[in-house]
Amino acid sequence: MSLPPPPVRPDPNRVPTEQELREDLAAAYRLIAHFGMTDLVFTHLSVRLPGPGHRFLVNPYGLLFEEITASSLVAVDAEGEPLQETSWPVNPAGFVIHSAVHTGREDAACVMHTHTIAGMAVAAQEQGLLPLNQISIEFAGRVAIHEYEGIAADDNLSERQRLVRDLGSHNCMILRNHGLLTVGRTVAEAFYYMYYLEQSCRIQLAAQSGGKAVTMPPPEVVERTRDQFGSGPTKGWLPWQALRRKLDRQQPDYKS
Repeated sequence: MSLPPPPVRPDPNRVPTEQELREDLAAAYRLIAHFGMTDLVFTHLSVRLPGPGHRFLVNPYGLLFEEITASSLVAVDAEGEPLQETSWPVNPAGFVIHSAVHTGREDAACVMHTHTIAGMAVAAQEQGLLPLNQISIEFAGRVAIHEYEGIAADDNLSERQRLVRDLGSHNCMILRNHGLLTVGRTVAEAFYYMYYLEQSCRIQLAAQSGGKAVTMPPPEVVERTRDQFGSGPTKGWLPWQALRRKLDRQQPDYKS
């Protein structure tokens, strides 16, 4: 098999088209399914559409993530109400967390929320995520915590405010006794954080299951290593191009 051409580095100042966002978000749904991070038809990934007002793309309620396509995504307003005709329902209550983050953080173009075994298990641990490995060190001191207040309801405006307050300027959050949440300026960035936050949780559970005390690097090593990872508007773009090529080969219907 011949090598694909190298990806062109994206212009962070160019506003993506709606079709580009639809394909990126549909790809993210397929990849979340591929990497075993789904919860049947529950949880959501969302992205803000360009233009005035608050408009977002989200999955129709009832489809498995592996069934999502670019055209099946539904445009909704800040309350999760459809702005287009759709044959599938949308779950406004499930969009509460996303709505709060999107409207409270201008840079949160994409929001991802998962209920995985590893993520929920670490979310139930008092100490949260530990810097046990090079992968998890990237998140040291960079993961917000939001305490559990019950099922997020669309009439609980005060929790929305606390959720945004707790997230602050972080790109990652552990929802205590609930799951994981990541945000990004692009779908690629939010997916990068979700993938590696999930991997960090899996590493932690695996290390703890060995029955021996775990070790962590000294704080100064953790801080220096964390800062080596860097950040920026194109965070995660290179692996995202590779993952899109994988889908183009194996599940090209995600673009339809």
